[in-house]
Amino acid sequence: MPDQLCIQCIVKGVVQGVWYRANTKDQATALGLRGWVRNLPDGSVEVLVCGEKDKVLQLHEWLKKGPPRAKVSEVIYAEIDWQDHDEFAVR
Repeated sequence: MPDQLCIQCIVKGVVQGVWYRANTKDQATALGLRGWVRNLPDGSVEVLVCGEKDKVLQLHEWLKKGPPRAKVSEVIYAEIDWQDHDEFAVR
């Protein structure tokens, strides 16, 4: 069984109103990952993602850039305990 990893990220910059959540869901689903993405009141986006370590790290790299209209200034990253999720959801 491949190494499993869960991470939680806070993505800062111009990341709301630019289809960041929808594109994150598309990327995560294509990689077979599970978890969720949501907007935060301060204008940042929170992402929790679990799955195969290499694919989680691939999504983490994508988060640093995001969709074309996003302007990511920072991604705060933390490894967290494993969580089971049925899908990758937009909250």
